[in-house]
Amino acid sequence: MQAAPVRATAIPSFTTALRAVESLLMSSGQRTARRNAWTSVLEDRRRAKDRVETQRVLDQSVSRSASVRP
Repeated sequence: MQAAPVRATAIPSFTTALRAVESLLMSSGQRTARRNAWTSVLEDRRRAKDRVETQRVLDQSVSRSASVRP
């Protein structure tokens, strides 16, 4: 029984394949704009998460100080 042949090249990931198709279909400027827009979306999500966490901490500190007062 023979061993299975070994691939010399790795199978590209889905992301790599998607970027290859994207480079064929879009001009460089469109790709840059799309990536910048996605980066902005991720940054907005991070800031929203930080705002929620900050509000939670503030609410906890207010409720603690209210319960400490006589």
